[in-house]
Amino acid sequence: MSENALMLTLLGDTLPAAFLTEAEALVARHGLTVERREWLSDENSGACVAYWLTGESADVEALRKEALALGNAQGVDVAIQPSGEWQGHRRLVCFDMDSTLIKTEVIDELARRHGVGDEVAAVTEQAMRGELDFKQSFRARMAKLEGLDEAVLADIAAHLPLMDGLETLMATLKQQGYRTAIISGGFTYFARHLQERFGFDEIHANELVIESGKVTGEVREPIVDAQRKAELLAQMAECQGLSLSQTVAVGDGANDLKMLARAGLGIAFRAKPLVREQARQSISTLGLDAVLYLLGHSRKEWRVK
Repeated sequence: MSENALMLTLLGDTLPAAFLTEAEALVARHGLTVERREWLSDENSGACVAYWLTGESADVEALRKEALALGNAQGVDVAIQPSGEWQGHRRLVCFDMDSTLIKTEVIDELARRHGVGDEVAAVTEQAMRGELDFKQSFRARMAKLEGLDEAVLADIAAHLPLMDGLETLMATLKQQGYRTAIISGGFTYFARHLQERFGFDEIHANELVIESGKVTGEVREPIVDAQRKAELLAQMAECQGLSLSQTVAVGDGANDLKMLARAGLGIAFRAKPLVREQARQSISTLGLDAVLYLLGHSRKEWRVK
């Protein structure tokens, strides 16, 4: 029989003792032994505890399903990954932008400023839920932005609402030597702003066509959709001489699912229910810096901003 060596990570605003007892009982029912337990958090930033598990021929998917159900009932995020890939293995971290790095969907804000907010927001929601083809919906939304003044883009870029934990996350990833990238179905105009501020090594997004200071309503090909996101992640890994198991992807929408599936560690962040259900890992209870816990970094290693 083959032996499983797993890392179980629990994250939440709080992790009551009663919940930990339930989680440990669940682990035991699946024939796994807790070799070690370590608190990765401190008193300043929510709660996170990691368990090193071993056992022969455990049904990892069944364990994951039951653990997620337990976590969902208690408002706790649960992550399970091979312990050999938990700490020091991942080297490339790729992020979606809108509603992941920033607390907005930029195309909706552009539309609001152009007076077409409600109709564009409705199409965006349908696309993010996976109800519409991304490319078709994207072109339809872009057409409604024809004539928008470039000055509006500059103003929005200067006031992007950052996701909780972004500054600490990026400072720590850079300090620890990770390569970072934005792979977004949004716009390079705003991705460049984040790149300049936080030092992302690469950005890949959609290029707005601007003529005479006005948005034309068109976008340059190729459009960055779900398939393109997954391809870009794989291409970046290959260029860096990395295996896919060394890559991380973080996103919130249906158009992130292929990228999350391709990455060695795919994390749905504050995601739509469809995305949380299909992604292997998810974080909904803490800020973006909680990604560091899933990379094996305790809070004492963080560069807190």
